[in-house]
Amino acid sequence: MTEKRKITAEDLCSIHSATDPRWSPDGKEVIFVKTHIDSEKHTYVSNLYHFDVADGEISQWTFGEEKVSSPRWSPDGEKIVFVSNRSGKNQLYLLSKRGGEAKQCTDAEHGAAHPVWAPCSTKIAFSTALEKGETIPKDEKASEEKNKNELNVFVTSTMKYKADGTGLLDEKEQHIAIIDLSKNEVTQITHGDNSYTLHDWSPDGEKILYTTNDEADNKDFSFNNELYLFSLKDLTRDKVRTSEGYVSGASWSPNGKKVAYAASDRTYENASHAKLWVFDSTTGENQCITAGIDAPLGDFAVADIQQGAVMQSAVWNDDESFYFVLSDQGSVSLYFGSTKGEVYPALSGDHHVYGFDVHGGSQQVIAAISTPVNPGDLHVLHIPTGKNTQVTNVNKDILESVEIVQPESIVFNGGEDWEVHGWLMKPAGFTEGEKYPLVLEIHGGPHAMYANTFFHEMQLLAAQGYAVVFVNPRGSHGYGQKFVNAVRGDYGGNDYNDLMAAVDYVIEEYDFIDENRLGVTGGSYGGFMTNWIVGHTDRFKAAVTQRCISNWISFYGVSDIGYYFSEWQIQADLNDIDTLWKHSPLAYVNSINTPLLIMHSEKDYRCPIEQAEQLYIALKKQEKTTTLVRFPESDHNLSRTGKPKLRIERLHHVIEWFGKYL
Repeated sequence: MTEKRKITAEDLCSIHSATDPRWSPDGKEVIFVKTHIDSEKHTYVSNLYHFDVADGEISQWTFGEEKVSSPRWSPDGEKIVFVSNRSGKNQLYLLSKRGGEAKQCTDAEHGAAHPVWAPCSTKIAFSTALEKGETIPKDEKASEEKNKNELNVFVTSTMKYKADGTGLLDEKEQHIAIIDLSKNEVTQITHGDNSYTLHDWSPDGEKILYTTNDEADNKDFSFNNELYLFSLKDLTRDKVRTSEGYVSGASWSPNGKKVAYAASDRTYENASHAKLWVFDSTTGENQCITAGIDAPLGDFAVADIQQGAVMQSAVWNDDESFYFVLSDQGSVSLYFGSTKGEVYPALSGDHHVYGFDVHGGSQQVIAAISTPVNPGDLHVLHIPTGKNTQVTNVNKDILESVEIVQPESIVFNGGEDWEVHGWLMKPAGFTEGEKYPLVLEIHGGPHAMYANTFFHEMQLLAAQGYAVVFVNPRGSHGYGQKFVNAVRGDYGGNDYNDLMAAVDYVIEEYDFIDENRLGVTGGSYGGFMTNWIVGHTDRFKAAVTQRCISNWISFYGVSDIGYYFSEWQIQADLNDIDTLWKHSPLAYVNSINTPLLIMHSEKDYRCPIEQAEQLYIALKKQEKTTTLVRFPESDHNLSRTGKPKLRIERLHHVIEWFGKYL
């Protein structure tokens, strides 16, 4: 038997993602997206793949070198609409299941997305961005005039004028349009200076579901939206009376009488659990399906592999029942629920369900599932019998050639003796009796969670000879509403105590850890906490802070979310400078003695690079050991979806820094 090699940073290019599986209407076929990295061009390439249930065969249906997403079967099962950027920007394409080339069916000025079929299979609703005064079809003359202006001055009068991953918003709004395939005509459905999010088309073909906040008095301070049933006949709409908050993922029951949707209220601001609701259009009543469950609806797992993952809030099985996922105790698990009050796990275990679809009535589910030792594959689940059949093996080559480390679950007491959950990974090639350095990894959010999922960065650190501990301190999802809310107003308090308790616990319980060689790293909130840790203890010999926050005072005005996130999380605004400064790692820079590598993306609008620059200059002024690494053309999501070449370089910087000081 050939000995397996250690995983490398470059192996990022060898890992494939299978995502967004969708059943054909007859339940005999599945279409899904497979994504990989072109190691020569350092680009992401995704194509459509087909799974034939009867013979188990998987075949590739598109062959471009660009990206595709959102494959959706027509209700008659004859066609598939999908989104592709092969023309230079995202447009809708139509592919016959009988074969042949895909046909472009939209030519939206700013691209098209989120296709939703009409029940007749001759029309498709979609989303597109429009500038103020712009309409569909586009005004060719206006477009030509605009393109003549190479230097466009940006003017705004709103606070929400930029967004990470997008940049300056140019006051575009998302609108809904419908293309009639038989006539090749496009009709604009929504209008005005507001955005509309398309969800679903009613089974009778008469209504669409969308959400918007177009009734808000001040959109700068509006973080809620409303769900509407929009009539395509008379262009009127009915509001679904949801609790005040944010609604997403709405879908019709097969008979068109009920609507399932996800909603989170404002009780704990962005720390509030999302719940699954069902609206009965015949009675006007709302029913909370997950009211008795202290776990959030949806996927809150932190990972760095799954590209283009799509999670539906709920998928109807029949007119009264549905499936959904919950993030709970470090796993993302599939649940069954019904309007009769039934709720139970349909597939539980140590795994991460990051996408699924249901073939209505048959209780058959196609699920995309990752584990700590498998980046992800598709499984066909027969819920009544519990049969679970893995039908893809997209990472067979790398899993057979590299050593993968299985994390060990740990539970310990953190601050205030609260129970905290996490994982410890032994170094690859672990030898009994040897001592190994330890790296503490801290996730962002803070309202996310490490999970039972594959994490390339963790495997890489283990391959470099490090033990790796990663835990879910208070503020993390998956451990109850009280737990996730506890970090608000207490950044650097008991969350810090939870993390220090994790290090204390593994040092005490595992004699192979060298307590004199400890490292720490994290990004976003994890970057904030890395900065905080080295400003409050010298026990770590090396630290790497990524896309960090160092100064809550300046963050308030420069981040795309600063003016409300600071108030939600630190519970202070610019009238309370003392509190903002008290929670700022920059205030403790005099106490930082740990060699600190600072890495930041130049186009990060979430945690702008000035946060890194302030920290770097303050440390250099005091002649502390530090280095600044700037990543061009990169945003807040560099480590997950950034340019592959830069993602790999980022990993090398982490490895080299820890290698030098640990």
